[in-house]
Amino acid sequence: MSGFLSMRAGDYMAALGPCAGPDVSAVPHRHTEVINNGEKGSTPSPSSSVDDAAPDEQFHLVDAVAERRLLRKIDLTVYPILFIVYMMSFLDRINISNAKIQGMAKDLDLLVGNRFNIALFIYFIPYILLEIPSNMIIHKVRPSWYLAGLMACWGIINMCMGFVQSYQGLIVLRFFLGAFEAGVMPGIIYLTSMYYKRHEFQTRMSFFFCSTLIGGAFGGLFAYAIAHLGGSHGLAAWRWIYIIEGAITAGIAILASFLIVDWPEQCSFLTASEKDLLRRRLADDGADEARMDTLNAQSYRLILRDWKIWLGSLVYMGVGVTGYATTFFLPTILHEFGWQAADAQMRTIPVYVVSAAGMLLAAWLSDRLAHRAGFILGGCAVATAGYAMLLAQDGLSRDAKFAAVFLVSLGGYVATPMALAWLANNLSGHWKRAFGSATQVTVGNVAGIVASNIFLQAESPRYRTGYGVALGMTWVGALATAVLAVGLWLENRKRERGGRDDRLLLPEEEVCNLGDDHPSFRFTL
Repeated sequence: MSGFLSMRAGDYMAALGPCAGPDVSAVPHRHTEVINNGEKGSTPSPSSSVDDAAPDEQFHLVDAVAERRLLRKIDLTVYPILFIVYMMSFLDRINISNAKIQGMAKDLDLLVGNRFNIALFIYFIPYILLEIPSNMIIHKVRPSWYLAGLMACWGIINMCMGFVQSYQGLIVLRFFLGAFEAGVMPGIIYLTSMYYKRHEFQTRMSFFFCSTLIGGAFGGLFAYAIAHLGGSHGLAAWRWIYIIEGAITAGIAILASFLIVDWPEQCSFLTASEKDLLRRRLADDGADEARMDTLNAQSYRLILRDWKIWLGSLVYMGVGVTGYATTFFLPTILHEFGWQAADAQMRTIPVYVVSAAGMLLAAWLSDRLAHRAGFILGGCAVATAGYAMLLAQDGLSRDAKFAAVFLVSLGGYVATPMALAWLANNLSGHWKRAFGSATQVTVGNVAGIVASNIFLQAESPRYRTGYGVALGMTWVGALATAVLAVGLWLENRKRERGGRDDRLLLPEEEVCNLGDDHPSFRFTL
């Protein structure tokens, strides 16, 4: 069983005291639907009144028309600018792969040994180390200021790469790029998860993750266009890639400081009544009972011992290798299939478009079915088929190998955002989500280190180590997915039998700070 399964309202009030959710019977009488266990049920007749409803029906009455209007408003306000922010973050992170085949590798001696792999790898050292501290900072400040400030800094650094004169200078700038981009992904996951019910989140998370695919596709198209600037003002084409993209990022950062939303209680785009409705919706999804708003010894203990966070991080790390390998090496791989540099850049675009379409379809079905694990395993299976073709590529035509790349990318991109949303679905409370999302992205981004170092120049064009390790990591993620799903199913059954009700006997301040360890919380499979 997935989703948050509510106890009866009277039981909550008796057990929780001050932790109990608001009295949601005090909602408008018209246009109401009964929301039961996170799903829509029967609609009362127009003549019926809220006061006539049974006590536990009163607890779940929500104004459906106002709710849909609120969701549309949140969707149109929260995600568009964050989509652009992360698209530029991703583009500025991976444009090194476009610059490489436009002459950077030769100009900076990156073909000596594994220098290009090291340039990719160095980015992830600060990126991994600073993600959890970053989410502790964003919890205390306005996200609009914080995220926009980070964006401006990494845009300037990206511009500086266009003027770098040595391999050592590139390494230093890639290090600082990772430092300023570290807080973006965990911060956005944390921020957006505070606006939605859990089974509304996957479609939106995958839509947001399409920014990486559009960034990858746009990067190829942009690099193709910029190639014609080679020699302008004495600068090579690869330098113009960094300069122009960095300038665009820094300019967007100024606009983003006005458009990025703040926390629901701080935001200015919602009216007081809309904020109240948002609070009621999240209360219906378990947010009021399963809170963790105080960071103390108890909450640290619950966070560090939470097996879901560590298994969810392993899922993300395993399936994430494919995404990073695709974005870092796709232009190179296609170039070595026999296409010229400009043609290889252009052929990255359909790969990303197909992956985006598949990712959105899987996300929509996942939210409709309130299920995640099966879709992650399905993505792993599709990627496996592609890797098998690439590992046995001798005798395959160029078109067949190109088709295999589609399968690898599609499978990886279906699974990756699903892993992020799945863990967010199963964490509750401000601090639990702050640490949980940051830990998942921190551990998961070891995938970037792995992907940076497995495609070796000496193995070109077959890259057996690259394809083999990526396939193995994909099934590390698949195995972790299966274990996590079984663990969540068993925990739900135990809670349904009352096996965790002893936690309600803890001191009141501890019960009110249990987060998803509260016995009323149910996990999404």
